[in-house]
Amino acid sequence: MFNLDDAGKKSREAMEGMLGSYSEMARGFQAIAAEASAYSQRSFEQMTAFMDSLVSSRSLNDTCQLQAAYVTSSCSSLMDEGSKLGNLYADLARSTCRHYERPAAATPTAVAATEAG
Repeated sequence: MFNLDDAGKKSREAMEGMLGSYSEMARGFQAIAAEASAYSQRSFEQMTAFMDSLVSSRSLNDTCQLQAAYVTSSCSSLMDEGSKLGNLYADLARSTCRHYERPAAATPTAVAATEAG
């Protein structure tokens, strides 16, 4: 039998889950944007420092060493940042989907018993 109170409760729970999910998504995207912005700032500062030292370089050997050190540092920084962003995206996915998980009490056997009764 259709119960209006149960339908209202389910509707309210669904709305709360959706709003919670949107809130989690907004926080996650803000964290990702902040991290990407910070990385861009750091990367730009490192590149500017590299260019300053490159201009003041006196020999071809110094220039090659500076460039090798910069490339090594940039690649390492990029890999670290990729890992950080990957973790942030994974956390975002987990926290967003958490609102849609079935509660522990609503296992398939409990649902089948409720439907049979």
